[in-house]
Amino acid sequence: MMKEEKAKKAVKHFFPRDLIQSVEPYGSGHINSTFLLKEMDESGERRYILQKINTDIFRNPEGLMENIRNVTEYLRKAIIENGGDQERETLNIVLTTEGKPFYRDEEGECWRVYKFIEDAISYDLVEKPEDFYESAVAFGNFQRLLADYPAETLFETIPKFHDTWFRYQTFEQSVQKDVCGRAAEVSEEIAFVRNHMELAKKLGRMQEAGELPLRVTHNDTKLNNIMIDEKTRRGICVIDLDTVMPGLAVNDFGDSIRFGANTAYEDETDLTKVSCSLELFELYTKGFLEGLNGSLTKKEIDMLPTGAMAMTFECGMRFLTDYLDGDTYFNIHRPGHNLDRCRCQFALLADMERKESQLDAVIQKYSKICQISVC
Repeated sequence: MMKEEKAKKAVKHFFPRDLIQSVEPYGSGHINSTFLLKEMDESGERRYILQKINTDIFRNPEGLMENIRNVTEYLRKAIIENGGDQERETLNIVLTTEGKPFYRDEEGECWRVYKFIEDAISYDLVEKPEDFYESAVAFGNFQRLLADYPAETLFETIPKFHDTWFRYQTFEQSVQKDVCGRAAEVSEEIAFVRNHMELAKKLGRMQEAGELPLRVTHNDTKLNNIMIDEKTRRGICVIDLDTVMPGLAVNDFGDSIRFGANTAYEDETDLTKVSCSLELFELYTKGFLEGLNGSLTKKEIDMLPTGAMAMTFECGMRFLTDYLDGDTYFNIHRPGHNLDRCRCQFALLADMERKESQLDAVIQKYSKICQISVC
């Protein structure tokens, strides 16, 4: 059965009245299948987002949707208390006719519906520095609103997703197995990873020692997971909450920097083009700390540059691991694509290390805008 036909069948379990006028593929996401729904009645047109959850990646849709339901309900209450618009500033789940947050069809595929956020747009790439800043404010505000949420009660949708030491151990296993016979040709990259073993351990050790608290984290803090108001150009809503789970705030910051402050594309082969833009790093730091408004500890703020380095290292290590394994996880578009991605991340990390004192100075400069609590 075609995806569209399956989608139309699923729709009836959310909208029993026959008012849905169209079901069309929507967006550029690579994980879940997404459709735009248009509903029409005497009061006018309404739009919704229908998604088929990728259960190959998210193997416990019950836990995933319980996370999203609980977090969005918590956010709605906080938004109302702050005088905001709960219809636009958080995702709103549409329940099934049985009052459930998702529907499982006869083939075992899982479907969910959100209300469409009108008059807003998301961007896949940084088109204007201001948009990167707005994403920082939005992600910082997301952390602030959830600062008192009991993170330990959330289900881990992808176990050890940002456990860099676990990723390091997985990498070493791939080197030892060398299933494709590729290890010899990437000896420099393997040495680079091994020379950064302590970086892989650092944040996890600090969390275990109680120096970094467990937070509700987004874990996929790219620009395209922020809805930006078309009129005001303000970041209004954090979307794609599938990877919301317990984690470290510094990793959310770090993943944004890895993605957004790189002066080159993620798979750039000319490594002379790769660097960490101090201008974009400063812009994001300013927005993130403004959005947080004092919600992080001093130790967390001090460790933000390390978060950027750790996430860049982890991403590069995952690309290298996948290359060694035969390109089984990340989609590739040319031979050696994962290796190119790996080298780009390692070049970015090397540049961050050269600029570490400058990154630290930026953090200290903007930490003054926060009411910092002491560890």
